[in-house]
This record gives sequence, C-alpha cells and structure tokens, in this order.
Amino acid sequence: MPDMSRIVAVAPVLPDHAYAQDRITAEIGTLVTTDPARAALLARLHASCGVERRHLALPLERYRSLTSFDETNSLALELGVDLAARAVGDALEAAGLEPADVDHLVFTTVTAVGAPAIDALLVERVGLRRDVTRLPSFGLGCAGGAAGLARVHDHLLGHPDHVALLVSVELCSLTLQRGDDSTANLVATGLFGDGAAAVVMVGADRAVPRGAPDAVARTWSAAPVVVGARSMLYPATGDALGWQVGASGLRIVLSGGLPDAVGAHVADDVKALLTAQDDVPDDVTSWLVHPGGPKILDAVQGALGLPAEALAMSRASLARRGNLSSASVLHVLADALAAGQPAGGLGVLLAFGPGVGAELVALRWPAGSDGRAEAA
Repeated sequence: MPDMSRIVAVAPVLPDHAYAQDRITAEIGTLVTTDPARAALLARLHASCGVERRHLALPLERYRSLTSFDETNSLALELGVDLAARAVGDALEAAGLEPADVDHLVFTTVTAVGAPAIDALLVERVGLRRDVTRLPSFGLGCAGGAAGLARVHDHLLGHPDHVALLVSVELCSLTLQRGDDSTANLVATGLFGDGAAAVVMVGADRAVPRGAPDAVARTWSAAPVVVGARSMLYPATGDALGWQVGASGLRIVLSGGLPDAVGAHVADDVKALLTAQDDVPDDVTSWLVHPGGPKILDAVQGALGLPAEALAMSRASLARRGNLSSASVLHVLADALAAGQPAGGLGVLLAFGPGVGAELVALRWPAGSDGRAEAA
C-alpha cells in the first residue's frame, strides 16, 4: 500500500486543574460581566452547551489576577511546552520509538503566539534531532488537528521511511476577555477548554521497531491508515469564526450562522472525500467529528442523515473536556483507538476552523484486527 501512512499512536493530555462546568461559570462569569441580564444569559449558555467538565491551564482562582496579553501569552508558551512534552513522550513510548527517530514535526495552535514557536522549544526539551524538519501552523483554529494529520500524511507519501509527529497545544482559557459580555464571548467562556495531543505517524516503508515489546507490536498492527484527505473553504464565511487580535489579546469571533454554513456544505465535502476512495457515506463505520459544540454536531448529523449514536463519541468528548480547539478531534481519535473499531472499517475525521474551512481525513482500519490500540 504505497499511497498511505499509518497512525501508530495518539497521546491526548490535559492540564491537572479540572472543574465542573457550574463552578467555572460562577467564577468566570463575574470577570466577564456585571450586568444581571447578561450574567443570566451567560449561565443559560454555559448550561446548554453540552459541557459538564473542563480542564484549565491554571487553578480557577488564578484567572482573576490575569490582566494583560503579555502575561497570558507568556503563560501559554511556558505551559504549552510542558503539555506538549508530556504528549510527545507518551506518544513515542506507545509507538516504541525514541525522540531521535522523529524526522518531521508539524505543530498547530491558535492560542499561543510565539517565534520561536512551541515546536522549536520542544526539540531540546524532549531530545528531538536538531535536523528534524518543522512546520509550525497558526490560524487553522479548530481545524488544525485534522489539517495536521493531512499535512503529515502528505509528507509521508513523499518520505515513506520517515517517522513524523503532529503536536497540537491549545490553552483557550488564557484568551479570556475580561469585561466583554458580547454573546460570542459568553458562549466561548462556557465552551472551550485546555489540552494538547501528540500523534505519531509513519510512512509505508517504516516497520515496527526491531525487538519491540508485544504491546508495541499490537499497537502497530491495529494502526489505522490515512487513505485520503480534503480541504475546503466555504464562500462568504470569513467573518463567521476566528480571532480579532488587539491590545487585550485574542477576542473571539463566533457567528450564530456557523452551524448553517457547516450544514449547507459538509455532505458534499464528505461525498467528495469518499468518492476519491470509491466509497460512499453508508460505508463509514466511524465518524470522528470535532466537538465544536452541540449545534455544530447537530448540523453535521442532520446534513449527513446520521443516527444519534454515530456522533456519541464526539458528544461525550465535549461533555468531559469541552472544545479543545485543534486538539479536540485528536482526543476523539484517541478515544476511537482505545475503544477499538471494526476490522477493515472506514472512518471519516473532520473539523471546521476559521475561513470557514473544513478539513477531512479518510481512515481505514486494518482487516483482521479489532482496531484496539494499546493505551499510551
């Protein structure tokens, strides 16, 4: 199978500070608005967004003392490297590989701005080779995890003996906008959480490490292959999702029309992705959809005519972690690998980001395997 790459390990990580949604609402709400009517709206939006618990980069009470973009962005870089290093270590261990084995590194974030970016800081932190090729990405937003898988796949098609890493780090809580009681910010403060993920992918010519333990060999044998990808920008949606960057940092842009844009286009995008593989939507056994929020998941489900259980894994991820931006769909992928997928099954992984852009990846699980990877 020369035109493929394998996903041999996915390591999701979360910060240690975890809180129930209602506790976050009580603390953050007072920082966002003093207007009783807006506070009541915030509480309703937080309660209805499908999130039960979130992990935050800092202890909840610390957010009250954050006052500048300089401070929050510095924390995002510092804490982001720590999370990324944890994820990379877990992923490489699960794959039976060493940092020196990595040839290519793709990094994505939309919440930590820096040059050098976190990918460069990781090289010395985890012991990657100094000649590792790097591709940092900022601006893909929630679509960054899916796009990263696709771009790593592209690299491995041309370098079939390589090992590649995809790393996503998102510390959304550090973008908190104090005193902004716009509806978009009220929604964002209830929806987004913090987290990271690392994915180890290998080209078609890369074999299981010699002498690898049985657990590693099973992980490789259960690894799904990437068989196709698709990117699409939706017309006249440039102001529907993204950031406004200013003195206070990253201010959310979030249009109420976003679910409609997704619903209008996603079915055609999925059909185009699958047609290139000689498949149709009815062939798909695993739907790995970015948990952008209940309305986004409803739009995907409705447009594709899916039963409720098809997106159960995405909805469960939203409830347990919130929306982790680019890392979210990689957490859903990790859940799918841990749960096991049908032998020979076809998966579609998709996410949406600023643009509005859609990123889709087609996966195939190996025949003769339950598709269950060893836990990282």
